Amino acid sequence: MSTKSLASTARKRQWGAERRTEPLSTVHARPSDATITWGRLAIVITVVAWVTYVVSTILRQFLNNGTESFRFTTEAVSYLVVVTFLTFSALMYLVARQGALQRFRAHVRVPRAELDSHFGEHHEDMTVLVPSYSEEPSVVRKTLWSAALQEYPSLRVVLLLDDPPYPTDPAVARQLEVSRAITEQIAEQLREPRTRFADELMLCEHEAQIGSEVTDEAVRRLAANYTWAAAWLREMAAAEENTDHVDVFFIEQVLGGLADDLMVTAIALEAAAEERGAPSMRRMLELHRRLVWIFSAELETFERKRFASLSHEANKAMNLNAYIGLMGGSFSREESPDGMILRRVADTEKADLVVPDAGYLLTLDADSLLLRDYCLRLVYFLEQPRNERVAVTQTPYSSFRGAPTRIERLAGATTDIQHILHQGMTYYGATFWVGANAVIRKIALDDIVEVEMVGGFEVRRYVQDRTVIEDTESSIDLGLHGWTLVNYPERLSYSATPPDFGSLIVQRRRWANGGLLILPKFWRQLRARKKAGNPVGLNELLLRVNYMASIAWASFGLVFLLVYPYDSRLLSPVVLFAALPYFIAMGSDLRYSGYKFTDIFRIYGFNLILLPVNLAGVFKSIEQAITSKKIPFARTPKVRNRTAAPLLYVLAPYLIVAFSAFTFWRDYNAQNWGNAAFAAFNATFATWAILANIGVWNSLIDIWLGLTKWLYVDRTSPVAAPTPLAVPMTQSVDWRAVLYHGHTTRADDGAGVTPSVLRASELAESGSRAA
Repeated sequence: MSTKSLASTARKRQWGAERRTEPLSTVHARPSDATITWGRLAIVITVVAWVTYVVSTILRQFLNNGTESFRFTTEAVSYLVVVTFLTFSALMYLVARQGALQRFRAHVRVPRAELDSHFGEHHEDMTVLVPSYSEEPSVVRKTLWSAALQEYPSLRVVLLLDDPPYPTDPAVARQLEVSRAITEQIAEQLREPRTRFADELMLCEHEAQIGSEVTDEAVRRLAANYTWAAAWLREMAAAEENTDHVDVFFIEQVLGGLADDLMVTAIALEAAAEERGAPSMRRMLELHRRLVWIFSAELETFERKRFASLSHEANKAMNLNAYIGLMGGSFSREESPDGMILRRVADTEKADLVVPDAGYLLTLDADSLLLRDYCLRLVYFLEQPRNERVAVTQTPYSSFRGAPTRIERLAGATTDIQHILHQGMTYYGATFWVGANAVIRKIALDDIVEVEMVGGFEVRRYVQDRTVIEDTESSIDLGLHGWTLVNYPERLSYSATPPDFGSLIVQRRRWANGGLLILPKFWRQLRARKKAGNPVGLNELLLRVNYMASIAWASFGLVFLLVYPYDSRLLSPVVLFAALPYFIAMGSDLRYSGYKFTDIFRIYGFNLILLPVNLAGVFKSIEQAITSKKIPFARTPKVRNRTAAPLLYVLAPYLIVAFSAFTFWRDYNAQNWGNAAFAAFNATFATWAILANIGVWNSLIDIWLGLTKWLYVDRTSPVAAPTPLAVPMTQSVDWRAVLYHGHTTRADDGAGVTPSVLRASELAESGSRAA
């Protein structure tokens, strides 16, 4: 029942990688009073330590010595600015963490029976959108299965393939055909259980209509259905390939977890029959419906690049927007010289394509997996009183456990830390949409849609694509229209983390690019909410600004500390006391998330070697602000089952180590002990990060590729020079293109006759002259 990956070789497990594959509990452990008290104390210590440093060091220097020199004054001011910004980010970590602890303590899980009862009475349709570009079919398949097996009453799963639809490379074409077939294969596999349980539900509904009592036999029959469903899932799990930790999660948690849940229900029903304590008819119907919901998802594949009338902009946001813009409409297909186009029609019966509308959308990255009751619990939350203006709810994704590489383990640790912080940001109303997974009200997207005409066709932008962090900007758009966002306080979604340095660069450079561009829009939200009588609270303001801009100031601040030899009089142990609560809290959070307390040092070195990557993302934001051009990220080449890192980002970590070592030597000789200790600390942990996460051999390979890639060019098929043809012009002109585009001149390179039409007419003219 499994589809083999086209590249199914397992990644070699490194020494120091993670062995544990079992994820943490879905429901967060309830924090103790001591933990919450310590969190409050950590915030107080950080603030007091910063104030003490300003008074005891900076102000005291000015009071005792005055502005003794311009250089010292500049150093003092700049050092204070750097320390203040870094302390502020540490403080925001502690504040968000404290909010998360408060939410974990207050959260009570909704009982299963309440969910079944709620959705048995009413529900709105949901469409799951899975955007995919050049993903391995085996990865996409697992994601689609995790969506299709959601326990939701009316579910439609759409794979949005964004690969070029007509590849010339045979290997790429084969992979695309495999991807296109996934939805049909899943639908075919679901047919048997769907039909079986739909028939059983009809029988139960008939018994309810005629007023029959619930018999022990009916309870046993229902138990047998649950047992059959569990066996079906376990049979599927046994046939799955198991080559890495993601496969383990899919087998044990997605398939096995659902099978175990169904089997527990079957055992409970058998016990009820034995004790002659049958559930009510209403509960029997709910339990029958649950089986139907699990196996009744509709699946399809959609490719926007097959249609010339849809946007082909190369980003995930426009892939989503292209399909969302079609929802609720009926369309006819028409051939044009530019390709197939879609035209909206009023009569559904005459339509070639009908795209159903839905009350809810679930956006899901193609490398993410959901646990079985993700949709049910999040939509139940949205439909509770006082949540009518919540536009987006999500569970910030957690990492797959059992990562085979050290760098993936550390990337997973930072992901799990971010999960906690995002939960805390909701406590203060500062939630941001994290695009890996989210349940969205369709009417909220209709509120923020921007419509424009491009080439005569309507283009709708629901999710902004101005920056590469489209979900963050859309969060601000929703806030401008009075909508809110909430992170659901459970672990219900999981996503892949970069397994090597090259792929990590792509991810982290994207994260660092765009936050600064969104800040002006946030200022407009501040003014709009104040005018509407709903001002932004101080905690929300500070957390949002820190989220969007902290990468910029933290990166530049760290560069100043690494590079500039500040006067030793500006150093003080009090600065360490200001940072100490942050590091202790992070170590505690790492241990809470199943890692080691000492991973704080590994993460520090990890962030040091990523400093050039973060700076590059910030500079890209500045470049985009100046040029107003969207900046897409190019894909980097694969080297033996890993992603090659660009030359600059391979050399920069070594330069950081070398300069830190030089700084240590210089400050040691100058007896500047504070700076020397800081430089030694940086050199040590940056060296460890290079050896553990990049590798010397991989560095040499990537450096060689970076130095020699300019010697190679892509192989392209030669284009034959056109031969003049002595034929009448009427036989050479592409009349379809002329009738579609109209006449144009050479100066008009927009709409009008395509270049191929002009070339044809030129050939005809030259042929006539030759004759």
